[in-house]
Amino acid sequence: MELYNTYIQNTIDQLGAPSHKWAYSARDAWKDNGSSELVLLRDAAYELGGGAKDAVNFTAITTSAELIPADEVMLYGPDLNQIKSDVPFARITLLGVKEIPENEQEAFNAIQSIEFVKYHVFPDGYMMRVSPESSREQVRVSKKAIKKGISFRSVGCDYIAQYKKNPNITNVRVIFVTDPSVDYKKLLETANKVNDVTKTMNKILEGLPEDLDCASCSFKPVCDEVEGLKEMHFGKGGMKKPNHAK
Repeated sequence: MELYNTYIQNTIDQLGAPSHKWAYSARDAWKDNGSSELVLLRDAAYELGGGAKDAVNFTAITTSAELIPADEVMLYGPDLNQIKSDVPFARITLLGVKEIPENEQEAFNAIQSIEFVKYHVFPDGYMMRVSPESSREQVRVSKKAIKKGISFRSVGCDYIAQYKKNPNITNVRVIFVTDPSVDYKKLLETANKVNDVTKTMNKILEGLPEDLDCASCSFKPVCDEVEGLKEMHFGKGGMKKPNHAK
């Protein structure tokens, strides 16, 4: 699965060296509530990506062990105990995965099971509001969690612990960004492209009409840009090669 490799590499190149990097340790994972928690505004220390601040989120997968060689947490900017008011925020999750099965139904199930995890991580005192349509993620951090010593390291380890329950996932890199000097608009552009690829891939795996002409397909711009989607496209339903593939 190399559909996202260019976007992963571009993100790594854009961000450069992190402020902090930690290897994954299961014992360092923050307590996970197992379900969504309501953190009221009066109980919050601040919001990550709150108000008019930038807030970006995306997840990208790859089978390349070189891109995601280990389980780790990276931070660009101040940690949770150093933040005093609302700040811009990005959380980027890069997943190393096993080879996706060639069987259409097995491939679809594998992708869906990986997607499932990202909406089922619930760190204690860390209330997330995710908007897949706009690639935004805002987080309300409770005062109580700050007093207990919550950190991006511990939250990141919680994410990794939840992802590692999926047998298709080999390595996980969780990236948190709170540095106001980072180009969040560029990260958002990448997030939107990644989401377009995911939507297109899921649509292809769900199955497309046999007589669909790619020239009139709404996913054509994505297939044109991302190497591998056309091959996946043509392999489903005996589709004919469209004019733009010549």
